[in-house]
Amino acid sequence: MSDYFLRPDCRGYKELAEGARTRTFWGAQMLFSLVEVDAGATVPLHTHPHEQGGIIVEGELEMGIGGEVRVLQPGDMYIIPGDVEHYAKGQDTKAVALDIFSPVREEFQY
Repeated sequence: MSDYFLRPDCRGYKELAEGARTRTFWGAQMLFSLVEVDAGATVPLHTHPHEQGGIIVEGELEMGIGGEVRVLQPGDMYIIPGDVEHYAKGQDTKAVALDIFSPVREEFQY
């Protein structure tokens, strides 16, 4: 099996919070996190030293970053600097987002 090409459906989930889970894939300097947030589920307010960027792939996701709150739709992107408080909350249907972290979040290497 190649280390260059990956399939999300071949990877198990890591639970982030009740109703929120991710599948992660990483290299030496970055980590991809394919996040699913069920309708009404919340990834609670938190911080980490890693820079995080992402794009909404499907559904709608309320995100609060540094005290500013928006409801994001497919194609909307965000950048979260390290150590800035943020949260995510699912809306009426399941949301899927692709997050990218740098450097790699060691706790997401499972």
